[in-house]
Amino acid sequence: MAGCARPGASEDQTRAVWSVITTMYAAYSRQDRPAIDACLAPDATIWDSEAAPLLCGKADLDRIREERPAAGEGPQEAGLDAYDPVVDVFGELALLRYWLRVDFAPDASGAPLRPEIVRNTAVLRRYGDGGWRIVHLHEDVQQVGGVPEP
Repeated sequence: MAGCARPGASEDQTRAVWSVITTMYAAYSRQDRPAIDACLAPDATIWDSEAAPLLCGKADLDRIREERPAAGEGPQEAGLDAYDPVVDVFGELALLRYWLRVDFAPDASGAPLRPEIVRNTAVLRRYGDGGWRIVHLHEDVQQVGGVPEP
C-alpha cells in the first residue's frame, strides 16, 4: 500500500489537539488529578497499559488509579516525553496518534533503567466551549521500562 489517505488538520487544529495531551501529561507529572480529569470527557473510555479491562468513565479510571503502586514502590518515573503527533480532524472529532517515552530514575543500586516506550491513539471531541477533550485513549506498550538496561 502506497501512503496513507488522511484528511490531516490545520496548524491551529493540530496545536489545539496536541495541547490537550501535553497539558494532561504536565498535570500527571505534577500529580494534579483534577487537571488531568479536565482533559478527559467524563465518560471517556481508556485502554490503560496497566489494566486489562476497558475503563469506562471516571469511576473506572479512579479505581485503577487507587490500585497503582504507592510512591516509593517500584521504579520511579523521572520524566515523560510525548512526541511525533499525527492529527486528523473530522468535524467535531479528532484522531491523534503519538508516542510517549517514560524515563525512570536509576534503581537503588544506581543501575540505569530502560525507558518505557508507549504507542498511543486518542480520539478527541470538540465541545460547545470550543475546547477538545479526550473521549478515548488507547495505550500500547512497545518497550517495557523500569527494568535494568541490558
